[in-house]
Amino acid sequence: MTEAVLQAVVFLLATSVFVPAFRKAGLSAVMAFLIIGVLIGPGVLGRLDEALALGPPWDEGLALDPKGPAHWLAELGVVFLLFAIGLEVSSERLWALRRMVLGLGGLQVLISAVVIGLIALTFGNAPAAAAVIGMAFALSSTAVVLQLLGERRQLAGPAGRASFSVLLLQDLAVVPILFIVTALASPSNAGGFGLLTAVAAGGAAIAIILVAGRFLMRPLFRWAASIGSREVFVATALLVVTASALIAYLAGLSMALGAFLAGLLLAETEFRHEIESDIEPFKGLLLGLFFVTVGMQIDLGLAWSDPLRLAAGVVGLFTVKIAILVPLARAFGLSWRQAVETAFLLAQAGEFAFVIIAAASGGGLIAADVADYMLLVVAASIFLTPMVASAGARLAQRLGAPAGPEADPAEYAELRGHVVIAGYGRVGQAIGDVLQDQGVPHVALDLDAERVAALRGKGWPVHFGDASRKEVLAAVGAERAAAIVVTMNSPDGVERVVEAVRAAWPGAPVFARARDSEQARGLHASGARFASPETTEAMLQLGEALLLGLGFADEGVKRVIGERREAERARTLAGGDRES
Repeated sequence: MTEAVLQAVVFLLATSVFVPAFRKAGLSAVMAFLIIGVLIGPGVLGRLDEALALGPPWDEGLALDPKGPAHWLAELGVVFLLFAIGLEVSSERLWALRRMVLGLGGLQVLISAVVIGLIALTFGNAPAAAAVIGMAFALSSTAVVLQLLGERRQLAGPAGRASFSVLLLQDLAVVPILFIVTALASPSNAGGFGLLTAVAAGGAAIAIILVAGRFLMRPLFRWAASIGSREVFVATALLVVTASALIAYLAGLSMALGAFLAGLLLAETEFRHEIESDIEPFKGLLLGLFFVTVGMQIDLGLAWSDPLRLAAGVVGLFTVKIAILVPLARAFGLSWRQAVETAFLLAQAGEFAFVIIAAASGGGLIAADVADYMLLVVAASIFLTPMVASAGARLAQRLGAPAGPEADPAEYAELRGHVVIAGYGRVGQAIGDVLQDQGVPHVALDLDAERVAALRGKGWPVHFGDASRKEVLAAVGAERAAAIVVTMNSPDGVERVVEAVRAAWPGAPVFARARDSEQARGLHASGARFASPETTEAMLQLGEALLLGLGFADEGVKRVIGERREAERARTLAGGDRES
């Protein structure tokens, strides 16, 4: 008990102190947790513990054990992540991705496994060991890639959809891969109906989750909600996640796949948003623990003992998978930019490689020293993924603007006095409606390819493009525009667009959507003519509805709210703060 509590204190202390420090230094949350794992794992803090010889309980509990209880809690982090992804993905969207899942994902796993297996064979590995290595390294890290896409708000973009499709197929492929590894390790059990039994068990588990979820989940959550207790509702959400994961696990499937299916079913219910907010704290903390346990498995002593061999393995893995993924992504309709971005995101090994290699080592397929080296390559590749993905994004930017229905500069060469709208979501479309009603021409830019395609099909003047890039803005005549309106949902994205416009055309009038008064003041300082804080407008609309509901006259309410709106605007422009 003392050991477990001490390890919990070490993890929480590291998370509370070091993650904010790393984030302020510009590192992603994934990278911060990975570094913490290296520092508090057996390779660093464990060796310091041994050197100091502190005695019980410190000698057993100071450094976290990546294969101890923390490992199982970390696996739940991936489970909650996939459940949350399922909540955000509709069944229609999943069906629309079937070509990418089966085609791009299936070919990626097959070709990568064959190529990497052949390379392992040329380095003297036995055929069975080479096959295991190929299959293990064909998979990518679902947890890392989806977390990075979420941080960058790219999950809905072309590269995000392609990456998600490949990762989903890889999760499905874990079952046959583990069966093959078991069959190779125990040839006597390979015959008969072994594969058929494994596939049937997996299919039965999926059917149970889908059928039970379809008929039981909505009534269960209605019953929990009727009690009026948030604790009961949260407990019900946790029950659904863990039960779905357990059913999948018992059938030999990935626990994350079971949780994803449960999330997919709940995405169609009225409880989706409440569940999403309830599980967010659990998902974030447990997923952070998962990244920490990956970092713990990087043994710096072993890495320094033969750094060239380790570097060759990691660089070789990234190179081979990128070389396979880029042409495959191009063949499935992605642009060069999107293909490069997707390939660099998926080029690492995945968390399931730990399971596959451990099973192969336990079955005698891979020697212990080879298994240790392979596990180190897996952990190092995951550790380097945030940096490799950033390098891929920079390289992709040099390949030109994103593909899609982009603006043709010649199309807007004569257009003057129009409005450019950066971000054509709910707010951008509402502004477009207002401009159209008043006869003011406008052109919009958005990075959601599906939204752009749908709106262009209805005749809206919207183009796929990154509004933070000068050349994209120039293509829609930003330098001749009467105004540039920035309505994107991402606060960082809004700031990048405002800065880009001010750097290119200092005199251009910019109107921006701000998250709050603090950001609005920052946007004004950056040169925006006006920035509207969402929180202020929401407060004013609520106040107006309240006064009308209390029976106040309509004209008087509009006058009061109008005066308050002007006062808030003046306070924002002056840089003042509301008293708390």
